[in-house]
Amino acid sequence: MSVVRKLLFPFSFLYALIVRVRNLMYDYGIFKSVTYDFPLICVGNLSVGGTGKTPMIEYLIRLLKDEHKVASLSRGYKRKTKGFLLADPDTRMEDIGDEPFQYHHKYNNIRVAVDADRVNGISELMKLQDPPEVILLDDAFQHRRVKAGLNIMLTVFDELYTDDWMLPMGNLRDSRKESARADIIIVTKCPADFSPEQKERVLRKIKPEKGQKVFFTGIRYEKEVISGDRSLSFDSLTEKNFSLVTGIARPSYLVKYLKSRGLKFEHLNFNDHHHFSDKEIDELNKKEMIITTEKDYVRLSGRVDRLYYLPIKVDFLFGEEQEFTTLVAGFIKDKSGVENPAFNSN
Repeated sequence: MSVVRKLLFPFSFLYALIVRVRNLMYDYGIFKSVTYDFPLICVGNLSVGGTGKTPMIEYLIRLLKDEHKVASLSRGYKRKTKGFLLADPDTRMEDIGDEPFQYHHKYNNIRVAVDADRVNGISELMKLQDPPEVILLDDAFQHRRVKAGLNIMLTVFDELYTDDWMLPMGNLRDSRKESARADIIIVTKCPADFSPEQKERVLRKIKPEKGQKVFFTGIRYEKEVISGDRSLSFDSLTEKNFSLVTGIARPSYLVKYLKSRGLKFEHLNFNDHHHFSDKEIDELNKKEMIITTEKDYVRLSGRVDRLYYLPIKVDFLFGEEQEFTTLVAGFIKDKSGVENPAFNSN
């Protein structure tokens, strides 16, 4: 930890005190949480950004969309609109934010909505003529006004919440004790050679509560980069002069992967959710070729030429994907009484 961050300890202490009081208000019922009688799944974390929420939301969308009417509800970070907004064919990225737009762009058989007020957002979704059967709450673990039926909390393998500190000295925006509210904890971005011994060490750090299940996942990068309906194999990239452009919280995993494939490139790194200025776009258009993340692609598509993205997916380690699927299926059946036949075929 840097000296500067250590000097921020008094501010972290004050922030932790404020967060603790707020959580106690909910714990003792002074602040009220709203519960729901239909499947509401929350995916979130205790820290700020970069834990892999977007790939996990997409994993759940793919798992559920063929048998259930699914909606995602996000805050819509850095969007240029206010209040509740349901995405439609005319919706732009600026209207709902990059991550919701990514869901909307990729999955045409789900509903995608944004609202900073999650209670109002859920209410508006359920007022629709054909309301969703399952709602996925994106990044809402700390929003305690809503009490989800299934809480999935993510933490990064090499930056576990158990080893972190509260903002601004660390990256935690909520107390480590709040991990007890999670039904499922997923350790994300585990290395490819993650061993059973490492798994046991992490479990000893987390010390899961009774009834909590801990899963371990890695990132699976696809074997080609994509631009619209075109694609290029990784083998062809060794002959290309390309720039890597990232505007995500933790680009180091992608940089390391590309270098491990023997690729040489310049890395242009921007802040998470960065909105690219016209001047920056002009500079990017001078590049021979650009590879970026899927989240950055939705912000740059149509503005930058010769633009490709590298798709990623969640990989469950130790053969635990079916167990995770069974837990999600059981929750939906208990809440809705509807069994997903697709789960039984796995």
